[in-house]
Amino acid sequence: MFRDRRDAGLRLAHRLLATVEAQPKGSAHPLVLGLPRGGVPVAFEIARALESTLDVLVVRKIGAPGQEELGVGALVGDNLVINRQLMDELNLCEASLASTIAREKIEAARREALYRKGRPPLQVRGTNVILVDDGIATGGSARAAVQALRAMGAAFITLAVPVGPATTLFSLRNEVDELVCLFQPPFFHAVGQFYAEFNPTTDEEVLELLKESYVGLRPT
Repeated sequence: MFRDRRDAGLRLAHRLLATVEAQPKGSAHPLVLGLPRGGVPVAFEIARALESTLDVLVVRKIGAPGQEELGVGALVGDNLVINRQLMDELNLCEASLASTIAREKIEAARREALYRKGRPPLQVRGTNVILVDDGIATGGSARAAVQALRAMGAAFITLAVPVGPATTLFSLRNEVDELVCLFQPPFFHAVGQFYAEFNPTTDEEVLELLKESYVGLRPT
């Protein structure tokens, strides 16, 4: 479906150009937030097309014990979102996640310090935000991110992803002001199956894209 994350970002940008113009409260250049790490290359292309600022919102997936890739929750700062239905299906209690949550809080703090490089904390109050990831599976990370942005005072939130299952997207639709997804496949196993190239994005790549985006916005 997509060659790589940059290709997905270019396709999303094309769709979003019309969407942003149609927003009744839309600004010309909304803040584009990528979810690190994989969402950042996608968000980079969107920010460049919209001539907008690119930044990151650090979200950490809380994986099920013994099934780390299966997200049963997500963490943004002090905002913890748990998928209660999935927890019940797996017969898990929140206490069983304690060690994972503690570990992910440490990793979130590390990434926040690394990506911000001494810059002040992210400010979104009164801002139109486009939240971007490379795809959605259970929706836990996106839901936590949206709730955090609401608490931070974002004025208008657009969730933009290349691919995701229809059931998850349906559950998220009422939590955002706008939802843009290019492909909702009838059979969904994992985000990576819809990319020809889906190598892990590194911290170095995230930092380079943030730097390149910043330089591109500076007046010449």
